[in-house]
Amino acid sequence: MTIIIAGERSGVGKTTITLAILAYLQRQGLKVQSFKVGPDYIDPMFHHYVTGRPCRNLDPVLTSPDYVQNCFNRHSQLTEFSLIEGVMGLFDGVQPAPLLMESSPLFSLGDFASTAHIARLLQLPVILVLDCSRLSSSVAAIAQGYRTLDPRVNVAGLILNRVGSDRHLELLQDALSTIQFPILGVWQRQDNITIPDRHLGLIPTGELPHLDALIDRLAHLAETCFDWEQLFPLLKSPPATVVKPLEIQNCDGLNSKILVAIARDAAFNFYYQDNIDSLESLGAELVPWSPLKDAVLPEGVQGLYLGGGFPEIFAETLAANTSALRSVYQAVASGMPTYAECGGLMYLCQNLVDFAGKSWPMVGILPPNAVMGSRLSLGYRLATTLQNTPLFRTGETVWGHEFHRSHLTTSPPSPLFQLRGFQRNSPVTPEGWGSSPQIATPGVHASYLHLHWGGQWQIPQRFLLSCQDFDPRFKTFL
Repeated sequence: MTIIIAGERSGVGKTTITLAILAYLQRQGLKVQSFKVGPDYIDPMFHHYVTGRPCRNLDPVLTSPDYVQNCFNRHSQLTEFSLIEGVMGLFDGVQPAPLLMESSPLFSLGDFASTAHIARLLQLPVILVLDCSRLSSSVAAIAQGYRTLDPRVNVAGLILNRVGSDRHLELLQDALSTIQFPILGVWQRQDNITIPDRHLGLIPTGELPHLDALIDRLAHLAETCFDWEQLFPLLKSPPATVVKPLEIQNCDGLNSKILVAIARDAAFNFYYQDNIDSLESLGAELVPWSPLKDAVLPEGVQGLYLGGGFPEIFAETLAANTSALRSVYQAVASGMPTYAECGGLMYLCQNLVDFAGKSWPMVGILPPNAVMGSRLSLGYRLATTLQNTPLFRTGETVWGHEFHRSHLTTSPPSPLFQLRGFQRNSPVTPEGWGSSPQIATPGVHASYLHLHWGGQWQIPQRFLLSCQDFDPRFKTFL
């Protein structure tokens, strides 16, 4: 059996508790597979840092309920222990569109893609993290409400976080004893354990020089603050079940290994592992390169994958690496198939204007500037493709996710997507840059939309077929 670490709401300490459990298991020499509910990129980085294994996202909107089940079953059987970190509050999800409603009956109104939805899909127990900093006897009412709201969700126990004192703990324990609710862990207030954050969430692992010391501290706290006699049996990976094999469709016409440059550094590190797996399963070789440090693209590559990240934080360094900017411009202008997602889109623009209002030159293959602001664009989007791209055909639809605080100063003359949200009356907005007669971008797909390719093999197949047709002998210059 595997457990899901859920919260009563956002900010109660789910990620810290999850990392502590993962760190303790790792320090015991145990292999553990982690999962994260939802479209998050940064929390999985911390999971990966602790366990040494890529974390897997479980998101039935971006993929499908069937894919979530199969992904969990496949990867949980590779290790002895598994752990899932939830998203937001236990029942916080979305009001599903009719198309999604038909794909999964196991949700309640407004909790599609919530932690509770995943718990029902996978038939797993939930450990609920409660922030007790402003609670005493009322904790019983909150816990009982979460336990009884949906009988299909098995809330198996509690972790009490931010407990102020021994007396405070006694009050909490007395209240919970009246409803016989198991307490599986107790964390006192830990003012010296803080993972710093910024405008899009936690600061990624690569920017935290003292992270190892923090992880050691979390492992020690986990050893002393959790009831491991009860937790260990819950963390055991489920017994082997029949798992659908990866249905890799034969890619007619793909007859050689394709080299694809993938931007991997502190500025570009938002990638779903399943996207990378799908490219490699089809025979691609992903060649890491750094827009921050490398002078030119790797030799012989036939495609470019620019993921999301924080280019706005490193705009000065990106702008100073003029040889890399010229190399990317030349490659994209020559027709190299290029998939640029969110931060990657911003990198291809003329300039990036940071939070201080300072403008930094970027690649310049796309006409607009990317300008940072206070407004957060956040949420799932149903995208209808308006033109052929290296990944899509006109008229196809795909679910994606927006999460950014920048905007572009120029609208595309021929938009890549038509986006709409979940609500029936959601406005339809054009978005994304693709091929256009006005600019030299014959093979580009650049959008704010984050995409998870799980179960959609046609996306990486088309990208690699486009890459195969590109002659890697294009000229780069310094």
